[in-house]
Amino acid sequence: MTTTTAGTTDHAAPLDALLVDAALGPLRRFVPDLSTAKWAVSLGRRPRTTARRVGRLGVEAGRILIGASTSTPLRGDRRFTDVAWAENPVLRRLVQLYLATSQTVEQLLIDTDLGPRDRKRVQFLVENVIQAGAPSNLPLVNPASAKAAIDTAGLSLVRGGRQLVKDLASSPRVPEMVDGSEFVLGENVAATAGAVVFRNEVLELIQYAPQSDEVYEVPVLVVPPTINKYYALDLAPGRSLVEFGVRQGRQMFAISWRNPDSRHASWNLDTYVRAVLDALDAVEEVTGSTQTVLGGACSGGILASLAAAYLAGTGRQDRLAAVCLAVTVIDNHDAGTVSALIDEGLAARAKAMSARRGYLDGRTLAEVFAWLRPGDLVWTYWVNNYLLGKRPPAFDILFWNSDTTRMTAALHADFVDLAMENSLARPGTLTVLGVPIDLVKITVDSYVVAGLTDHITPWENCFRSAQLLGGTTQFVLSTSGHIAALVNPPGNPKSSFRTNDDLTVDAKSWLDGAEVNDGTWWTDLGTWLDGRCGARRPAPETLGSPRLNVLAEAPGTYVFDK
Repeated sequence: MTTTTAGTTDHAAPLDALLVDAALGPLRRFVPDLSTAKWAVSLGRRPRTTARRVGRLGVEAGRILIGASTSTPLRGDRRFTDVAWAENPVLRRLVQLYLATSQTVEQLLIDTDLGPRDRKRVQFLVENVIQAGAPSNLPLVNPASAKAAIDTAGLSLVRGGRQLVKDLASSPRVPEMVDGSEFVLGENVAATAGAVVFRNEVLELIQYAPQSDEVYEVPVLVVPPTINKYYALDLAPGRSLVEFGVRQGRQMFAISWRNPDSRHASWNLDTYVRAVLDALDAVEEVTGSTQTVLGGACSGGILASLAAAYLAGTGRQDRLAAVCLAVTVIDNHDAGTVSALIDEGLAARAKAMSARRGYLDGRTLAEVFAWLRPGDLVWTYWVNNYLLGKRPPAFDILFWNSDTTRMTAALHADFVDLAMENSLARPGTLTVLGVPIDLVKITVDSYVVAGLTDHITPWENCFRSAQLLGGTTQFVLSTSGHIAALVNPPGNPKSSFRTNDDLTVDAKSWLDGAEVNDGTWWTDLGTWLDGRCGARRPAPETLGSPRLNVLAEAPGTYVFDK
């Protein structure tokens, strides 16, 4: 168990790093810098160790040349599954030389006496260069590419070349990851029935139509991320957390953020927290309930936490029945590799750049996300799209991922500052709407879920974030990564989640003592909510209220903003 999750934070990217890279561009991280120079100096101070490593590589290269090497790719390495990589003597030697060189470079990094920050910087560069240098990325060298070129008389390479030119022409400058032609908003994605019952300049509030004769008295309001559209939480029929809640008899509401542009540059944390409170007012008016379960995911979880802390700080926490946070990092201490790549100077440059535009372009953020996992999100599609000349697959999560939004310059700056200063982990440091924020004052019950292999919000940081909340907190660790951890419907035999009631220990100890539960955390959350959503009552016959009329059918209008 421990081995499986080792290094999760080492390969993660905290919020500040993502937002800085999105403003400045991720390619700057591929340029050798002072840390690379320190690596070279460190190797020079260990000439015998360095010479021994290089010598061993030379010996292994000789063994490869004469066919005596037994080196093979790791089991499950999808780059080299074609039998030609093993049976063709030239290709087999090419792969073996690539593996030997990669292992030597990685070992040379291990041998150095670099500090943690410099080591992480160099490690990121080394890992990406190794991924890029794989022989599977070369046209015609890759046996599947050669076969496709023969079978199509070269048309596969022509199609791939055209797609490459198209992808490089505009952001995000990475291979297209999804065939979006099969998805239609409101039909097979973001398709749960409902209506917009409140709209202001910042958001639309969607009330979902009941699908049962009775509903729980206490409603649930979901605050989605401010990055990409809201429908990660209402992805597709049978794969929608919102739909799952509605079918359990919950009164579900979701915020759909407006896609801002340069006119909205000044919208900051205060603006968005105020908007969440406006949505909460509307939920109370529509349902007549004096309490609401407030939930949030990713950056939306940060906003939900701030709104809850604001209510606690103003003596109005009684409006909340509970708080639910999904893949949300509040404590950004030591949040991963990319945190080593960010400093105050870079942060200032990033904020200045978004301020000049008035916003952070979501397409550049999508490029940053891709380079966090280049093997899965760049080079796999490089081979499929360019070398094989194929269209990428149709996959709802990647369709959502490609449906990017902008972030206002002021919110971008606030999020960068919040993460770099780790303000929420220090009570009273941050003020929102004039109220000092202290998460300990959130004393209602909370449910916090994280993803075991999440490379954006590391589960260890989500765990420490849960420890910041007052009241009784249930922490749950789901399988999969960032969005895949959210999209976890019942019926998947591979699904599981971990629980452990002891939140007084560190993350590793919590994991060592955790119980593995079969199934999805969605059903666990449902049971947890049953005890906090009040009694059942007849479902409403109409949506909205006498004052808040239906403005549009779900998914609303803001979700279509480009």
